[in-house]
Amino acid sequence: MGFEYCPHVDFSYPPQVEEFRTALRAWLAANLTDDVVAAGRRRGRDDAAFETLRAWDAAMADAGWAAVSWPREYGGRGATLLEQVAYAEETTRARSPLPLNVIGMTNIAPAIMHYGTDKQKSDLLPRMMRADDIWCQGMSEPEAGSDLASLRTRAVRDGTDFVVNGQKIWTSLGHRADWCQLYVRTDPNAPKHKGISCLIVDMTLPGIEVWPIRTLTGDADFAEVFFTDVRVPADALLGPLDGGWGVATTTLSHERAGAARLYAEMQLRLQDLAADLADTETDGHPAVEDAVTLRRLGELAVRIKYLEVLCLRSISLAQNGGDPFGSASVAKTVWGEVGQGLAALAFDTLGDREADGRWTRDRLSTRSLTIAGGTTQINKNITAARVLGLPRQ
Repeated sequence: MGFEYCPHVDFSYPPQVEEFRTALRAWLAANLTDDVVAAGRRRGRDDAAFETLRAWDAAMADAGWAAVSWPREYGGRGATLLEQVAYAEETTRARSPLPLNVIGMTNIAPAIMHYGTDKQKSDLLPRMMRADDIWCQGMSEPEAGSDLASLRTRAVRDGTDFVVNGQKIWTSLGHRADWCQLYVRTDPNAPKHKGISCLIVDMTLPGIEVWPIRTLTGDADFAEVFFTDVRVPADALLGPLDGGWGVATTTLSHERAGAARLYAEMQLRLQDLAADLADTETDGHPAVEDAVTLRRLGELAVRIKYLEVLCLRSISLAQNGGDPFGSASVAKTVWGEVGQGLAALAFDTLGDREADGRWTRDRLSTRSLTIAGGTTQINKNITAARVLGLPRQ
């Protein structure tokens, strides 16, 4: 099995990758239940779904499928890049929910592996993988947004502790978290990108107050977190003092295939929408036969194929020593726009005729796709500089 050739996309799956894919597909077929899939759709709406997903994460970890890209010494499989692609494709197409600690697994764990002490690694990583502990990441602030360099939460050294005061917002799973990877300003006189440190904070410490944020969809995946004179042990420092910017930008080479999930997810959504439209009638005919609807479906199908090519180009560049960041930034932009287009088409054609309200919730939730993980404006700036070669000013 291989990919169609296009410029800068030149790789195929060797036999060992197909063996990896077959083993994963068989395990998912034997273990992934409808209850787990349904819980994935309700993850932010009720406690029972959350606990079902926690048990699913533990089952995947115990079977060696929770963090295939992690090095074996930390409980992973040390999967190759193409094995990671196969993993992303198969878990997405099987509708396996994302890990509860998805931010922890992809962003926080690499920093712990790189900067953490042996005790931090042995104590924290296995429990993160199994979702025994839930993690959040304290970056965004009310007046800092996605600009980490503008953060104002302070940490002042006092004896054997740091004393933390400040506020974080849009903290994913903040109200459920046991631990927080917290970015704080430790040198207020340093330039913006300097004077930032990273702390691993126990969320049960006195002085931490958490307010869940419920979104338009009714989900509560985010929280606002307040720190008032919170005493954090100095040995909770991750990385060097005032070196938090480097910790935040740490991305190890074993996390390079996440782009594959982008196109696999949109292919699945398109398939679901086409099936729902085929089961819905308008004026006595299947909604999918309407000319305008067919045109919109076709346009989305082409854009999803374009998204797949962009993602594979980025992955190929990573595999061959190139710079995948430019293609990845374009892919992120297209992914967000396609997701919004699918939800808009579903809402326009199905309206209140859908049985479970899924597409109505998608219509609301997909507005965030062009914001979360880097806004469209930021991604277009990256595209301009790295793909088109335009000057920054």
